[in-house]
Amino acid sequence: MAYPLILIRGGGDLASGVALRLHHAGFDVLITELPQPLAVRRLVVFSEAVYEGQVTVEDVTARLVTPDTVEATLARREIPVLVDPEANVLRLIPCPVVVDARLLKVPPEPLPVAVRLLIGLGPGFTAPENCDAVVETRRGHTLGRVYWKGSTAPDTRLPEGDPRRVLRAPLDGILITQAQIGDSLEEGQLIAEVYSPATQEQAAVVSPFKGVLRGLLRNGMKVTRGLKLGDVDARNDPGICRLVSDKALAVGGGVLEAVMRAHLLGKI
Repeated sequence: MAYPLILIRGGGDLASGVALRLHHAGFDVLITELPQPLAVRRLVVFSEAVYEGQVTVEDVTARLVTPDTVEATLARREIPVLVDPEANVLRLIPCPVVVDARLLKVPPEPLPVAVRLLIGLGPGFTAPENCDAVVETRRGHTLGRVYWKGSTAPDTRLPEGDPRRVLRAPLDGILITQAQIGDSLEEGQLIAEVYSPATQEQAAVVSPFKGVLRGLLRNGMKVTRGLKLGDVDARNDPGICRLVSDKALAVGGGVLEAVMRAHLLGKI
C-alpha cells in the first residue's frame, strides 16, 4: 500500500510530534519552516535543522535541504526540512496531504495549490470551512481528537498548568542565555538576560521555582516583550528534555488517524 508524501508546515514542538508519529507509521514527511524559527524545546524539534544543518529527535534525523535534494533525503528515510514559509514547494513536489502545524491560532491563508487533505492543528481551523479536518491541541479529554465538522476549543491565551513555568521576555531586545536546557535550577536562579540596544536597558529572567530547564530560545535571538523564552518543569527530570511530549504524540496520533481515514476512504 503506497502512502502519499505529507507536508507539515512548521517544525516546532507539536509539529515534531506529528512528524515522528507519521514517520514511524511509514509515511514520508517533508517540513517547511521560517528562516529563523522560534522553538523553545530545541532538543526535540526538527526546526533546529534550519540552524544546525541536521538534527536528530529521538531516533529520527531531519536535514536542511533544497527542493532538488528532497527525494534523496527521503530515500535515506530522513525528514527533509525546507526554508519555505509560504509552502511554495507544493508547486514543485506533489504533496496530497498538508498538515498546518504552525499554531498561528488564526484562520490560515490559502495554500499556493489545492491539496486533497488539509489538516489543521488547534484554534483558527474550522472543518470543512478552511480545512478538511482539525485536531484538538488543548489538554484534556478531547486532546488529539479529530473533528471533520466544526472547530477545536478556543484559544484561552493562558499556558497550561502552572503559568509561572513559562518564561517571557521582560522587554524588547537581544536574548543572552546564562543556562542550558537540561540544567537543574533553584528558585531565583538566573536563566537569561534581555538587553535592549535602543535603551541600554538589561533585564534578568530567573527561575520561578526549583526545576529543570525544559526549553530555552537560542542565544542571541531578537525577542519582543511578552514572547515565550523558555519553560521550567517542576518535575526536575533532565531526561524529559530529550523526549517529545505526551501532548505532541497525542496530537500526532490524531493526525495519523485523520490521514488513515482519508486513505481508507480513497480520498488520498
